[in-house]
Amino acid sequence: GRVNESKESRSMHGLYRSLLNNMVIGVSEGFRKELELVGVGYRVSNVGQILELSLGFSHNIFLQLPEEIKVETKMERNKNPLILLESCDKQLLGQVCAKIRSFRKPEPYKGKGVRFVGEEVRRKSGKTASK
Repeated sequence: GRVNESKESRSMHGLYRSLLNNMVIGVSEGFRKELELVGVGYRVSNVGQILELSLGFSHNIFLQLPEEIKVETKMERNKNPLILLESCDKQLLGQVCAKIRSFRKPEPYKGKGVRFVGEEVRRKSGKTASK
């Protein structure tokens, strides 16, 4: 039960309920997120917990992933490279995904960049050629 019925204690009760529930689900099923790299020449590979991203910069990006996260990379011909991440810690998983995505956020003109699988990227038309 709650300490009292104040707004704070009600909202705290819900918060901790959610956090605990996520921990339980994390241990029983685990959470997974998939990121896809959209763009010509974008590549990804991993050696153990080190992720190597080639995102069109003059250098490759190396990212050391926490031990709690299982990583798998998929590179198939004529398909976008995928990064599959699994963890029982929902918070950490989301944070790592956001970090990877922040290296190259999807841009609105060609839609190139790192995005979640199934994420809809808002598109804009480019500049219109004037006569």
